[in-house]
Amino acid sequence: MARTKAARRTANAADQAQEVTSQRGAPTDGEISRRAYDLFLARGCEPGLDVDDWLQAERELRGASNLARSRPRR
Repeated sequence: MARTKAARRTANAADQAQEVTSQRGAPTDGEISRRAYDLFLARGCEPGLDVDDWLQAERELRGASNLARSRPRR
């Protein structure tokens, strides 16, 4: 089944955020905030789940950061 435009944009935004975060280390609050907002938009702007969006964004970005640190340097 084809993904909606919003879902594709959200997936692309997640990939970009993880790439930037993994290059620099721990994500900033601003990066987490932007990712949480992307998640909010992907859910259709449904209010009341801001903490869930923040925590998901934090998991995604911190996970990318941890993955980058565990990779051996070339």
